[in-house]
Amino acid sequence: MSKSFIFSSESVGEGHPDKVSDFISDSILDACLKQDATSRVACETLVKSNCVTIAGEITTSSEFNYEEVVREAIRDIGYINDDDIFHADKVFITNQLTAQSRDIGQGVDATAADGKGTNEQGAGDQGIMFGYACNETDELMPAPVIFAHRILRKMAEVRKSTNDAPWLRPDCKSQVALKYDQGEMVGIENVVVSTQHADAVDNETIRSFITEEIIKPSLPAALLSSSTEYLINPTGRFVVGGPEGDSGLTGRKIIVDTYGGWGRHGGGAFSGKDPSKVDRSAAYMCRWVAKNVVAAKLADRAEIQVAYAIGHPHPTSITIDCFGTEKVEESKIQQAIQEVFNFQPAAIVSQLDLLRPIYRQTTHYGHFGKPDLPWEQTSKTDALIRAVS
Repeated sequence: MSKSFIFSSESVGEGHPDKVSDFISDSILDACLKQDATSRVACETLVKSNCVTIAGEITTSSEFNYEEVVREAIRDIGYINDDDIFHADKVFITNQLTAQSRDIGQGVDATAADGKGTNEQGAGDQGIMFGYACNETDELMPAPVIFAHRILRKMAEVRKSTNDAPWLRPDCKSQVALKYDQGEMVGIENVVVSTQHADAVDNETIRSFITEEIIKPSLPAALLSSSTEYLINPTGRFVVGGPEGDSGLTGRKIIVDTYGGWGRHGGGAFSGKDPSKVDRSAAYMCRWVAKNVVAAKLADRAEIQVAYAIGHPHPTSITIDCFGTEKVEESKIQQAIQEVFNFQPAAIVSQLDLLRPIYRQTTHYGHFGKPDLPWEQTSKTDALIRAVS
């Protein structure tokens, strides 16, 4: 990458069709875990027009009304307007959920073939997972994606809690282009926001409000200038949105969910999966490790990769890349990581206390950078520092 460059990241709002699907899937996961912490859940959701289809595999002792969970999720997003085709109280719901395959379960459950209880929980699938952290924001996240999330979070707050913009609707997207020079943030080149809106409002009202009341309060003033370009609803009209305008599917916004394209991605989606699925839990683990490395000031940037084989209780590889920003030898950091953290699937679940209904709060505005989530805690910094000494 050159010394001077522009990097862009996007975010999508709660009412984007793919995020509607993610939120329904995570709502079902939480409903299962609320009653049965041992639930095995792999829930996919498809939304289009006024229809919702939930499908996948769930094995749980929990008993609840799936339809009520789906409708409540849609209601929380805000599809409750009289003119919404996709409406919480009016959608048609198809349930295609079945039990988990026993062939998968036998490799994941911590049962013993020798009758002595010595087997350990294996990974729920093979795959590679990444975690990333850097020191350019308070969240230890790449700034472009954090800034894009802030814009849409502010828009949702205004839409749900005030009457300042009654024309706002749930479907929206943002994008921030940030200029770097010598590795430092020097300015925001442009901001793109597309938001669904009521039919009666004019474009000038939308553009003025989004620019002055949403974008500027959400971004660092020092990075905005007279040359920053604001592209608000560039097509000029966005009335038909959400699942009425486009289909949505769980797991299609994996870059929005992670690092905005800055850190690498193993390809596995998160939403709708219980933590026996390492696509989710190991990605959270890698973020936890990377964040603690950066918080301990062992490096300015850190990326962790881990790999698993289905049914196997230990990772097949663990590696770290500090991109030349390490303050001690990278080999020492890697050794310290393996001394301080346990990457076995069951240990990940235990260390991060993942068998709880905490997943609805992950769906929107990224799974990383939210201080209340367990993988965002920096409780291992002292242990890492001691381990490299």
